[in-house]
Amino acid sequence: MEIKGQAAIVTGGASGLGAATARALAASGAKVAIFDVNEKVAGEVATDIKGIAVACDVADASSAEAAVQKAAASHGPARILVNCAGVGPAKRIVGRDGPMPLADYERVIRINLTGTFNMMRLVGAAMQKLEAFADGERGVIVSTASVAAFEGQIGQAAYASSKGGVAALTMPAAREFAQFGVRVMAIAPGIFGTPMLRALPQEAQDSLGASVPFPKRLGAPREFAALVLHCIHNTYLNGEVIRLDGALRMAPR
Repeated sequence: MEIKGQAAIVTGGASGLGAATARALAASGAKVAIFDVNEKVAGEVATDIKGIAVACDVADASSAEAAVQKAAASHGPARILVNCAGVGPAKRIVGRDGPMPLADYERVIRINLTGTFNMMRLVGAAMQKLEAFADGERGVIVSTASVAAFEGQIGQAAYASSKGGVAALTMPAAREFAQFGVRVMAIAPGIFGTPMLRALPQEAQDSLGASVPFPKRLGAPREFAALVLHCIHNTYLNGEVIRLDGALRMAPR
């Protein structure tokens, strides 16, 4: 799909991988709507890229529906959806203080998995009604999984299972949406230099980067964004979860 002139929605676009993706899409000529619970920071990014910021809890049906409608009113129905909203707290299933509170697990699943599904169903419904391009394509959805979906570490039970759900969601969604010319993919990033990781001491960052076979460094958010753009451009990519990890395979801890 040609990105220029298309309406795009990026969830979790106020920072990290989402912000890098929003900037890359805007630089390619897309009309970008940034969905985030932090509307203030999202607004700062939106101002930079001449897009719009929309307050949105991706896991709440009414909040997400209102946000999609607001974005469509400004830019038209989205042909591009990139799901980057997510959280990743570390906690053992059974720790020193006993079992993980069930509410903590449910929160991660709600934001990372339910939020991805919620946006997919709402934006996908609108995409299916759009006029198809000459090749039959109507839209593209790219979600964010993680290498933790395949090699979750100790303390990542909630995060890994939420991202495993995102990975497993990709193929059935791609098969269902194929009849409408809507492609669905996911990217499974490894260790990236997001604000959360950049807040760690430099020694810790260097140690994490050294664990990557090649290149021995943290991934750059712009590299994630570049793969998103390729997923949109390459019409034969569909139903795939693409690892972006420098050949990293996570150790147990």
